Amino acid sequence: MNLTDVKTSAKGHRARKRIGRGIGSGKGKTSGRGHKGSKSRAGYSRRLAYEGGQTPLFRRVPKRGFSNARFATLVSVVNVEDLNQFRKGTDVGPDELRDARLLRGRLERLKVLGRGDLKKALTVRAHAFSESAARKIVDAGGKAEVIEA
Repeated sequence: MNLTDVKTSAKGHRARKRIGRGIGSGKGKTSGRGHKGSKSRAGYSRRLAYEGGQTPLFRRVPKRGFSNARFATLVSVVNVEDLNQFRKGTDVGPDELRDARLLRGRLERLKVLGRGDLKKALTVRAHAFSESAARKIVDAGGKAEVIEA
């Protein structure tokens, strides 16, 4: 067996492109950069969103109006069906929900929504309840307490 008999895999080693090594290499003279222009120069770097001198998209698109996103209150949501994992008679608040990994990230307000059924009597503390969620919690024998904050 010779080294020439060893086959490489289809995704095997590819030799690096040796540029600037004479005209016969196919990548000599201009080293694959073409002739003149900013991209042929050493140290060239294009700024973000540059479109070759054409007015960039962010300048062509009109900017008007107001977004309330920076000032909006972040409301985290939990459904009634998710509360079934707690034991009967448990006091369930934001801290318990975070420990159970039902809440993640920053919490400004917590609202309980009424999807699903509650099969256990729980005391649930939240900033807000939907009408159906409050009814289902009370019907299961629990209490829906509103946190003031």
